[in-house]
Amino acid sequence: MSEELPPDRSQAAPNAATPTGRSTGRPRQPQHRSKRGEVNGWVVLDKPVGITSTHAVSRLKRIYNGKKAGHAGTLDPLASGILPIAFGEATKTVPYVQDGEKGYRFTVKWGAETDTDDADGQVVATSEMRPERLAIEALIPRFTGTIEQTPPAFSAIKIAGERAYDLARSGERVELKPRAVTIHELALTAMDGESATFEARCGKGTYVRAIARDLGRVLGCHGHVTALRRTRVGPFREADAVALADLELPETAAASLRHVEAGLGELTRILVDRSDAARLRRGQPMLLRGAAPPPDGLAYAACSGVVISIGEIVGGELVPGRVFNLPF
Repeated sequence: MSEELPPDRSQAAPNAATPTGRSTGRPRQPQHRSKRGEVNGWVVLDKPVGITSTHAVSRLKRIYNGKKAGHAGTLDPLASGILPIAFGEATKTVPYVQDGEKGYRFTVKWGAETDTDDADGQVVATSEMRPERLAIEALIPRFTGTIEQTPPAFSAIKIAGERAYDLARSGERVELKPRAVTIHELALTAMDGESATFEARCGKGTYVRAIARDLGRVLGCHGHVTALRRTRVGPFREADAVALADLELPETAAASLRHVEAGLGELTRILVDRSDAARLRRGQPMLLRGAAPPPDGLAYAACSGVVISIGEIVGGELVPGRVFNLPF
């Protein structure tokens, strides 16, 4: 649903004073207000190819009529798959979802490198050479573990306040420094003479396009991504994702809205009563009772199925950080 337009300010407001200081005598009409409501929770969208992540968020804000929304990790227009979208209080959990492990399935076409490292870019280098399976598999250990990776020039990384892809599109030369990323697993799952398909599990900040680019360079045949699907983001899996077309159906949209807590599935969960919940909401630490308290680290408190706060367990106490304004 679109928001209503503001009133026409070129006309005198009803019952407002005229230039002579007298009332018009007409009753004052209520001002137009947005009809967007309070929506709190997660929707795991199966983003289709061809739209941006920002466009996808806009579509879901319209479907759910939500005031505030954001996504947990950009997917390029070329890519499909899991795009978790948070509404309302769930946006406070976005960083914890983004920090989670990612899963990808992608296809690399050999013989050409592009300036974007995918099929949307311009070819910048070519080769007639095509790699053998054994050569690719022999390289995989070099691309697993913690490695140094240079992000693509066409990426969302900021340089002096500007997005790298904006600078690259304007014709500026973009040079990004290598940074450490973690690739837990990289597997070759299929190949033919011209392309190869891989599956990867990796940590935050890893660019699959850069894996394709660097594999092609080391193999001496060049390469770029032609298909990319994200299969996991933190606690959300491919089986959780719902197609955009299905979400246009009211009953499916309603059933697909998950609790705020869904974004915290990889954190330690502490169940609290109403008294402790009130204490945490005031920003006061809570002593963890029991013979074996959870280990130090990130955790969240929940009461009656409602997230109360996210904090850290330190020395047997839960110290609240972010507090949620959700009824329980």
